[in-house]
Amino acid sequence: MILGIGTDLANIERIQRTLDRFGDRFRNRVFTEVEQAKAERRADIAGTYAKRWAAKEACSKALGTGLRMGIAWRDMAVTNLSTGQPVMAVTGWAADRLAQMTPPGHEAIIHVTLTDDHPWAQAFVLIEARPIA
Repeated sequence: MILGIGTDLANIERIQRTLDRFGDRFRNRVFTEVEQAKAERRADIAGTYAKRWAAKEACSKALGTGLRMGIAWRDMAVTNLSTGQPVMAVTGWAADRLAQMTPPGHEAIIHVTLTDDHPWAQAFVLIEARPIA
């Protein structure tokens, strides 16, 4: 059963300008330490941040709230499995919202996909409820 779907586009050049202007203030407000470490190791730093920005926006939409109702940027975090597959983890109010959405006897699975084609980064988030075995 699908609980929510979200998508978002981010302009990589806009994210670069924001990084140039606000630096650590922007990084620390929006991204977790793990997300920052990954981005700072990449050749395309702004592109990596832009994909994660888009994923957070898409996740908030899939949760049915957008970035209002108490969800903080850092309540949604994109990491990668050892295979490179991106995964979304939620904490705080985002986790509370996800629990509210999930029917009894089900577990919520957040699927995320990221892509970029300069100057755009895009993310899709799908939240699935699976019956608990």
